[in-house]
Parts: sequence; structure tokens; C-alpha cells
Amino acid sequence: MSVNIRTRFAPSPTGPLHIGGARSALFDYLIARKLGGTFIVRSEDTDRERSSAASEQNILEALRWLHIDWDEGIDAGGAYGPYRQTERLALYGQYTERLLKDGKAYHCYCTEEELEAERRSQLARGETPRYIGACRHLTEEQRAAYEAAGRKKVVRFHVPVGEQLVVRDLIRGEVVFDSGGIGDFIIVKSDGIPVYNYAVVIDDITMNITHVIRGDEHLSNTPRQLVLYQALGEPAPVFGHVSLILNTEGHKMSKRDGDTAVLDYRAKGYLPEALVNFVVLLGWSPSDEREFFTLEELTEQFSLERVAKSPAVFDVNKLNYINAHYLKQADPDRLAHLALPYLREEGLFVGELTDEAQRWIRDFVQAVLDHLAYLAQVKEYIHYFTGSEVPAAQAEVQDILTGEQAPQVIRLFKDKIQTAEDLSAEAVKGIIKAVTKELKLSGKLVFMPLRAALTGQMHGPELYHIVSLLGRENVLRRLARY
Repeated sequence: MSVNIRTRFAPSPTGPLHIGGARSALFDYLIARKLGGTFIVRSEDTDRERSSAASEQNILEALRWLHIDWDEGIDAGGAYGPYRQTERLALYGQYTERLLKDGKAYHCYCTEEELEAERRSQLARGETPRYIGACRHLTEEQRAAYEAAGRKKVVRFHVPVGEQLVVRDLIRGEVVFDSGGIGDFIIVKSDGIPVYNYAVVIDDITMNITHVIRGDEHLSNTPRQLVLYQALGEPAPVFGHVSLILNTEGHKMSKRDGDTAVLDYRAKGYLPEALVNFVVLLGWSPSDEREFFTLEELTEQFSLERVAKSPAVFDVNKLNYINAHYLKQADPDRLAHLALPYLREEGLFVGELTDEAQRWIRDFVQAVLDHLAYLAQVKEYIHYFTGSEVPAAQAEVQDILTGEQAPQVIRLFKDKIQTAEDLSAEAVKGIIKAVTKELKLSGKLVFMPLRAALTGQMHGPELYHIVSLLGRENVLRRLARY
């Protein structure tokens, strides 16, 4: 009998979508798409203090930017909604009553002080701290006394002891837990809000989730979830736990290492197709030596069998390499549009663009494309191409400009620029070649003085692009003192 594959991405909206979350979403998405299934996005927003609508919208916007679309869930609807946990509290309440009635859960009145004292006692005995079931078999009189005293109560799940809980993980293989090490855990807090491990199980049951691909940090949650599935008489989904993402030094990722929000990468001018390509390689390896994949190609090739058990390494240099590749493949007009905000940050092209300005921006981006890892870097090069003032010169530049041939190179070049009818990049290339030929100098002895005089730098974008985009007036003003 065929199974309708249903995967889900269920983030807590307590902050923006980061790389680890994007990877989980991408893997779940690819499994659903490859197997002809359904991909769901829902919100685990029961942390009322930290959850926010802004974070939820950030997550959805980041997924859309990455072109990870969903079939059911927030903003898409579906037959299994609502898709926010805070809108499903009545449903959780029904399951809780059932567990209480069946004796598989019970009310606990232990205070924080009592729990802490027991925890310290267990540690002193060299035991792993866990709840020992003090309220598991309260009499009606004891419950009434606690209620009369105004004690807050939670609902705890009665964990069966002496059971082997087996997770047949699609990535890690068989992982076995002993139920005796769990302890009776809280499933509903004193304010009536279910905890993560409880709500997620009910959501997955009622939404018919078949596959759960998530980060390795959730593996320790799995035994609690398995005993809940057993108690409710429902089959657990198939799990796959993806390894951690570490920095290049082998430590847990931090913001300094690049663990920033997905939309921060968009703000810096990374392309979504590059980020998808990079993220999928954080743990998954293709069957061949290829490095670059479209989302459609990934849908065909992706499999959990090729997801590594060992931690993935986030290398920003690899990301920049991949993004530089996609920048070179991208449509020039698209890049010009994406580069415009960075140029406006520099005070350029404010207001409505003319056709001429749009062409200039397109040609400028193409001129510096080989130097870019991401589009925000156009700000580092725009000073080469605009304005009549030479940027601040490097110290070594003066040595070049005081060279024996420099004055005659600059004078002859100025003369030719003044009389040239065409200042396209190809025409400028011809002018520089003519100067080289007339003065019988090597290319270096011509290029270097001109670059130094026009840009104040020893290296940078191709000189003929700089001259063409600067225009006759700015070129002559920059060379006026020579």
C-alpha cells in the first residue's frame, strides 16, 4: 500500500530563520517534492513570552525568498489547520483529558523548591536528575488539600519503566533509549499551555505527518515523543536527525561564524539559489563531483542516504565561492536591480532611474563582477567609476607616478581621450593599445601609471571599464594635475 508522504517544518517564531532552520526546511521540502508528497509549514508559538508575529513573518519571508514553497500551513491553509499551536489549545485539551482518564497522565502539585531539593539529592547520589513520581498516586484527599492550599498544578505523563525505545533513524540508524532514564515529564504547564514534546506529537498525529527531518539537537526529545505515540495508540513518523553545523574550527556556530539570519544574507546581496545550493551541501553530498544544483535538480537527486552522520562545517569562503558562481550566471539586468540599493546607500541614483542610468548600473556591475562574492561589495568599487576626484591614493602609487615614462603616458592618453568620438570599453582598450604602440612601451608601463592616476590604486577592475564608465569629463578632471 502506498503512503502519502507528508513532511513538515515547524519552527518556533522566537527569532529570525537561521541557517540551521533553513537546512531542516530544505531537507523536508526536498523529501516531499521528490516522493510526490505534501510539505507543511506550521508555527510552534506556545512560548508566549518570546514568540512574535514579526518572527513568524520573517521565517515565512525567508522561506519564500529561498523558493521553498509549502502546500499546507500558515498563509496556505489546508484541511488540517489551524497551523499555529496557540490556535489548537482546545484540541490539546481533548487529548489531555483522554490521557488523564486512561491513567496515563496525572496532575502534579510539586513546588519548584521541592523539585530542586530532589534534583540536588539525586545529583549527590550520582544519579541523573529525573522526576520520581511523587504525585503519581495521590489520593483524592491529598489532591483536595493541595487544591485548597492554592498549589499550582501541571500535568505529567506517566512514563512506563523498563522499556527499550527504539528510533530507527533514517540518518543515524538504530538508536535505543531506556524509558527508565526519562522520568515522568510535564506535558501541560500550570497555565494550561502544552509543552513542545507534547504539542508536537499531537500536531504530527492529527496532520498525518509521515516523515520528520530535523536537527540533531532534537534526538534527545525523541524518546519522550515515542512514549506519547505509544500511549495514544498512534504510529510514530519516520525520523531523520541531521548533524550539527560547526564552524571551521570545529565549534558550535555563532553569529561571528556566519550563523546569521537568512534574510541578512539577502541584505548583503547573496542570491537565493546560491544559499540553497550552499545549505544543501551542509551535510548532503551528491553522487558525483558536481558542486552546483538548481532546486529542480536537487529535487531529483536528493536522498537521506547521502546525508552524513558527522557534523557539517560552515565555511563562508565556500558560500562566497558558490555565490560568485551564481552572480556570473545571473541576468545582468537582474543584478543591476539588486545592486541599486547599495549604490543608493552611497548617495547615488536617488530618485527615478533613466534608461541611461539603468544601462550604466548594469555595465558597472558587469565590470566588477569578477571581484564580487556578494552584491553589497559593489560599494567597495563604485568610487573607481564615479566622480571627478581620485580616491585616496595608496602609498606605493607615488612611486609609479614619479616613474620616468609616467608623464608622457598620461599626457598622450589625455590627448586621445579629448579627441575620441567613442569611449566604449572596446574603444578605450584600443586607445590604451595605441598609447603603448606610439611610446614603444610595455603594457605594464602604460597601464600602471594610468591606473594610479585615475584610481589611486595599484589593482582593481579593468582599466578600460573604469575609463568608459567614468566618462570623458571625469577622466580629464582626474588627470588634470598631470
